[in-house]
Amino acid sequence: MSAASPANASALFDLKSASLTLEAFLLKTGNIQALGQAMAERFGDTPDFFNNDPVVIDLTHLASLDATINFDALIALLTRFKLKPVAVRGGTVKQTAAAQEAGLGEAPDSHAAPARVETVVQEVIKEVVREVPVEVRVEVPVSAVTMVIDKPLRSGQQIYAKGGDLIVMAVVNHGAEVIADGNIHVYAPLRGKAIAGAKGNTQARIFSTCMEPELLSIAGTYRTTENPLPANIKGKPAQIRLDGERLVFDPIDI
Repeated sequence: MSAASPANASALFDLKSASLTLEAFLLKTGNIQALGQAMAERFGDTPDFFNNDPVVIDLTHLASLDATINFDALIALLTRFKLKPVAVRGGTVKQTAAAQEAGLGEAPDSHAAPARVETVVQEVIKEVVREVPVEVRVEVPVSAVTMVIDKPLRSGQQIYAKGGDLIVMAVVNHGAEVIADGNIHVYAPLRGKAIAGAKGNTQARIFSTCMEPELLSIAGTYRTTENPLPANIKGKPAQIRLDGERLVFDPIDI
């Protein structure tokens, strides 16, 4: 088979710029073993939280410490939890070089676009607008998917509403987990674990007509039974929201 000539190579492939939105994994420790234990506590040993979602490893926190990171071990750990690391950002020159040796790319900081480049882009846009008719497309927002569960959840069961809210119409028993990227509504006793804003949505909330949880978490801020609920909340209708880095408990009058 003959190789493609330069003349017809463009018919076989092309390269175009793309703007993609990726999750950022904010790394706060260089101790990969401790990190693995923390992730197992949060997501479980065999998580179905993620689906090989691509992530950028944010090294901003460790850059000031000039910490050494075992990227091979870190990549293996994230892969075990069904995350696919593709690049790093915010690290030192040494950290970034080590990441590249492990096969990761370097993601540019979103706020660091040079003024000269912006000027050139603006001039190009002006030329294109003058010479080419512009097709305007309006994107209609699509509402997030809401998952509805109408059966009781037993100990060991886990339900995850990816990308939206979760509504449970029956009891969430001790040892069960309800997880959502958005809000969680339980119109029954909530006795297991409830994790809202699982991918960092700080506006997410947790609602229940009978608040008796083992664990509550919103965007990574959590509270367990070791810290008892207020008397006007425990066993009663209530909502949980996040105020800064603090969980706030509000009773609901029904």
